Amino acid sequence: MTLAPDAILLLDVDHDRDLLALTAFAALLAEGGLVLPHAHAPRPNSGLATGLDLDGNGRRGEADDAQGWGRFAGAGGMALLSRWPIGGSLDFSDFLWQDLPGTQLPMQAGQPFPSPEVFAVQRLSSTGHWQVTLATPGGPLTLLAWHAGPPLFGGPHDRNALRNAAETAFWRWRLDTAPPQTPFVLIGNSNLDPQTGAGDQAVMGALLAHPLLQDPAPQAPLPGTIGPPTTATAHWPDGPGALRVDYLLPDRRLIVRDAGLLWPNPGATHAILWADLILPD
Repeated sequence: MTLAPDAILLLDVDHDRDLLALTAFAALLAEGGLVLPHAHAPRPNSGLATGLDLDGNGRRGEADDAQGWGRFAGAGGMALLSRWPIGGSLDFSDFLWQDLPGTQLPMQAGQPFPSPEVFAVQRLSSTGHWQVTLATPGGPLTLLAWHAGPPLFGGPHDRNALRNAAETAFWRWRLDTAPPQTPFVLIGNSNLDPQTGAGDQAVMGALLAHPLLQDPAPQAPLPGTIGPPTTATAHWPDGPGALRVDYLLPDRRLIVRDAGLLWPNPGATHAILWADLILPD
């Protein structure tokens, strides 16, 4: 099967100031016949130094002390490539974790851990939260994109699990309070399965059940197997196993003509998630 998307969200793409790596990748795609001349890749939170001890281990300057885990600024960012021009964008990546209504922070002795001062600067997004509108021939289409951190490795205060839940809950809050006026698609990696695995599964389930969204829930056999199809989009045979952590959720105004999962090779850990959508008249 060959995919020729009009727009693609790339995750775990290292960011550089002049987008040299992304430009080179787009050139390789163009050589293969897929021309996506428009790019959106603002600086991610991953690797963005804070100068503070964010994880409370008594040391500063470590990967866990960046706004999002990263050994250098821009490590593992996000990038959008599109056949269509970008008509406008909003970047919520500097939104503070503590400012999300109803959020739960890691606590110790009745105080945010490691300190209230940390949460005066601690951003919600591990990588980024974007709202990007594409000027398609059929009218504007808005993408709500994000890549949450994993809910594991957060220490005794469950820092990563709480932040992962908040990163996903952010979109439910936005859809309740300020949904896009144009047709939209919620797209990205929540690192959260609604039924199994680590993290607050109910948060993902609540987002999937949001009345503005529809869930195509495409299925495919796991890579290298002939087993039954599954909605799992990631597979770590030596780790947590098969989990659904990647999502492409159109709003209910869009018609889903088809949707699917494509595993690039038998050893792939993530599938490519795709959908063929029709804009409303």
